[in-house]
Amino acid sequence: MPDDGTRQLLQWGGSMVGVGLLAGFLLLAVLGGFTRAGATTNTGWFALIVALMCIPFGGLLLTLGVAKWLRNRSIARRG
Repeated sequence: MPDDGTRQLLQWGGSMVGVGLLAGFLLLAVLGGFTRAGATTNTGWFALIVALMCIPFGGLLLTLGVAKWLRNRSIARRG
């Protein structure tokens, strides 16, 4: 099967979700956490922005990659 970008979607999607989760963990554990008004430190705000950017977009990339992988697998079984 030719390279259709499935592997890249899975790699980048997983990497982005991982970075977002790491930023969220660092926000909670190291960077002072957050309150109803937002993060408590400047670095915490940066981590919050990174987490809120990477988790949804990376999740979409990862979902698309899994869908393409499942489709390619079903096509390979039929053919």
